[in-house]
Amino acid sequence: MSQAFVKEEDGQWLHDIPGSLQALINYLMRENNGIRVYNKKTTMENGREVYAMSNGFSYAKNAEGRWEML
Repeated sequence: MSQAFVKEEDGQWLHDIPGSLQALINYLMRENNGIRVYNKKTTMENGREVYAMSNGFSYAKNAEGRWEML
């Protein structure tokens, strides 16, 4: 399983991260061994904001307001 989904030391999942962009950035930075991850681009797709991050992946919130990797 990709490290982007779970924080190994306490089992924290991506979808458990609070809905703010800063919380997502902090989570991704922890998962990236402390290397800074930042938002490269924000677009609207199907009525929701999609964040293209510097780690090469895109993230958005689902209908419940939880983060998911696209």
